Amino acid sequence: MTRLPISADLIATRNAVHAEALEDDYAALGRKLARTGIDIDAIKDRVAGFSVAVPSWGAGRGGTRFAKFPIAGEPTNIHEKLEDCAVIQQLGRVTPRVSPHFPWDKVSDYKGLRAEAASLGLGFDAVNSNTFQDQPEQAYTYANGSLAAQDAATRQQAVDHNIECIEIGVQLGSTDLTVWVGDGTNFPGQQDLSRSLDRYLEAASKIYAALPYDWRMLLEHKMFEPAFYSTVISDWGSSILAAQELGPKAKCLVDLGHHAPNVNIEQIVARLHRFGKLGGFHFNDSKYGDDDLDSGSINPHQLFLVFNELVEAEHDPRDGFNPSYMIDQSHNVTDPIESMLSSAETITQCFAKARLVDRAALHAAQEANDTMMAFQALRRAYNIDVAPILAKARMEAGGAIDVLEAYRLSQYRSRKAQERKAVGLGAGIV
Repeated sequence: MTRLPISADLIATRNAVHAEALEDDYAALGRKLARTGIDIDAIKDRVAGFSVAVPSWGAGRGGTRFAKFPIAGEPTNIHEKLEDCAVIQQLGRVTPRVSPHFPWDKVSDYKGLRAEAASLGLGFDAVNSNTFQDQPEQAYTYANGSLAAQDAATRQQAVDHNIECIEIGVQLGSTDLTVWVGDGTNFPGQQDLSRSLDRYLEAASKIYAALPYDWRMLLEHKMFEPAFYSTVISDWGSSILAAQELGPKAKCLVDLGHHAPNVNIEQIVARLHRFGKLGGFHFNDSKYGDDDLDSGSINPHQLFLVFNELVEAEHDPRDGFNPSYMIDQSHNVTDPIESMLSSAETITQCFAKARLVDRAALHAAQEANDTMMAFQALRRAYNIDVAPILAKARMEAGGAIDVLEAYRLSQYRSRKAQERKAVGLGAGIV
């Protein structure tokens, strides 16, 4: 039996207030799209089938590098995180899966946790390992690396932890393992740059060998942090080379914030797909570096261009097309539920706009070297306000037409502030 955290009557009452205006907006947009041969209901159906996972850790406040400022009612365990994630899904209807992180989300009964999530209308997405932090009970430190550490026992500890995550994921119904390591250096000469990669590949191959037949291993790269001179898997080039060496079940995960300034991320998408290594995305935005800002808050046009390449890839699947989508943000000054509701809507908007691109006109302009008309084919789609499509799809699925309004009227955060144990002050991000 599903037990949803927000009153269905509240959602229905507020939807009734907005329904007439939504129908007017939807009809007007439908007429506009019909003039270019687009069936608005077909786009709505594609939107209804789209989904993006939310991270369990995203339900709490992140922080600056120097401090964390908790919000009242913040979750303190995986059970409370699931409840918050259920709010996001109930109102927005595009986030039906949660990506857990271990050991942060450890419990004694994972089959029970899976049933608990199902009772909230949720399933589980990729499981995430943690070899970038020392835990109280572990034997060896990750201060000098994990999968790429010089010490063999430390590497084996990291391998064992990742295999444990796979075993947990099987019980949760997941089929993906995300592997990100903070391994690298802060000084020139600190490590042999070639040998550290060799150690990483050797250790990662042991994890790869433990994957069930239907699982994928998603390799995430990061230019910097916590290592600031070099990182072992620093860019998409290192990531794809590692994935190619490990095998067909190893894919590349693209975090939109893990790139040098002005890098052409949409071209990376096309390249990874070309070689069958496009595994998935962590959606966020960036102003200066790996800021983990809300998705689309800085550069929504880039997010649209990424989805344009994803639509191109879907039309030319080559060896398959099955990317995993997840939000991965640090909510430092906002209510995390509101940020993920807003980000999920922005991500879905860009997905919908990419569906509106006139592919025939775009490809014809490209073949004719007509630069302006090729650009305009993209710009016309980007300029369309698809909000009525998203709102109608949400409403038909039982969600809220105005998600933030419904959330605030529910007073969910203030209720949880009364029920939950307060989170203490933190010393930095996560």
